[in-house]
Amino acid sequence: MDKSTTEEEGFGNYSGGYYSVEIGESFNRGRYVVQSKLGWGTFSTVWLAWDTQLNRYVALKITKGTARFREYANREIRFLKAIAKGDPEDNECVVKLLDNFIHSGPNGHHVCLVLELLGDDLRTLLKHYNGKGIPLHMVKEICFHVLRGLDYLHRRLSIIHTDLKPENILLLSTIDPKKYPKKIGIPLKKDKSAIAASSSSVSSICMTGNQQTRLKEKGILVDQDCGKAANDEDEKLGVEAQGVKKKTWGNFKSLYDALDGKPLQRKRATVSPSEKRKLLESLDLKCKIADLGNACEITKQYTSHIQTLNYRCPETLLHSPYSTPADIWSVACIAFELATGAFLFNPQGKNSEDIVVDHLGLMMELLGVIPKEIALGGKLYAKFFDENGNLKGYRRLQCRPLINVLQESFGFSAKDADDFNDFLLLLLDFEPKDRPTAMQAILHPWLTGGPPLLQPSSSQENEEIIPQDNTTV
Repeated sequence: MDKSTTEEEGFGNYSGGYYSVEIGESFNRGRYVVQSKLGWGTFSTVWLAWDTQLNRYVALKITKGTARFREYANREIRFLKAIAKGDPEDNECVVKLLDNFIHSGPNGHHVCLVLELLGDDLRTLLKHYNGKGIPLHMVKEICFHVLRGLDYLHRRLSIIHTDLKPENILLLSTIDPKKYPKKIGIPLKKDKSAIAASSSSVSSICMTGNQQTRLKEKGILVDQDCGKAANDEDEKLGVEAQGVKKKTWGNFKSLYDALDGKPLQRKRATVSPSEKRKLLESLDLKCKIADLGNACEITKQYTSHIQTLNYRCPETLLHSPYSTPADIWSVACIAFELATGAFLFNPQGKNSEDIVVDHLGLMMELLGVIPKEIALGGKLYAKFFDENGNLKGYRRLQCRPLINVLQESFGFSAKDADDFNDFLLLLLDFEPKDRPTAMQAILHPWLTGGPPLLQPSSSQENEEIIPQDNTTV
């Protein structure tokens, strides 16, 4: 992440229960060595780490150290263990848990989840298209994998994700393999059998100009030619050849100290427009649903406050009962955003009530009036609707059908707009029980002409494989 710690995790050195991670720090008795930061959220930070036992990169998720967040983490671990148990062949498009443990620090006892390392999220993919949307055939393939993952969660495991959004759907690969995964240390030699340099001879490719200067001032040799050769070969070998061996951090601790605790950084290579186009055209679109930190069982829900704002369904806004159709609504919002680069619904307001009113109004302008019986089912009905079912405090509805939006605002052809509109409207039914299941959505004609050899998940009945709530790490 480019933001500073203060901007991300709180004011001053990871306030609010986060664990203050240092690059090169090891976890779980030295097994996992932190390489760089991948991201952060309300509950946790996520780090690229090297598994020294199995010689592979992993994603290390370190949750906040309070009892409340340990409870969330233990619940997520239960779900992830059930996901892994029910999918031994890794076919079902949901992220896999590899390990879990407790790590203690100044802010408490932190539950740590070791997850398979995936690639870029869909928000990053959209950025590569300059926010203008990606080609429809790519949207279809991504939707297939997302729906397959949901079918597995909903039908096999009775789990509701509750927070589907582009950031929580990850490609299996990276868009630009030259710059990821990041690493600390020295590129491998051509024979992959040893580190290219010792702490007294270092590739300048791996450090900034200021770092090179500081090393020279401290009498440490900078071997540019050796580093360049190793770097070139490292890029050819790809992700699997970029392993940092178990002894790496010990070998380079003196070097790290010499750089005043600042990790080595590889210079980023610029990518030409033609190279970028080739990368995107050849991109593997297999993806997985990730981040089940807010998930719940169908039969046991923990809160009525679910879903990120732009992907929130009507029942969530009105505090009506919700279930798996809430995730289906989010899929439609994601599909529209992928295809256009714009939010399907982007409500505004001075406070939370204003935002809900605006959100409901935007839905009604696009999809028609919310049926009174649906609106009445929500605990907050009287707060937002009058006795006649009219939305309080909202401008006069300016109705504009979704198909018109696709054609007039985003330039879809008549056929593409008609086909896509038919798929989206099916998922955007105000009545949750009338929305298709994930499996039914997969079989919609808009998707059935998609990538070859794609198969729905197995039709086994629900299995009792989710541990009980008292499971802890």
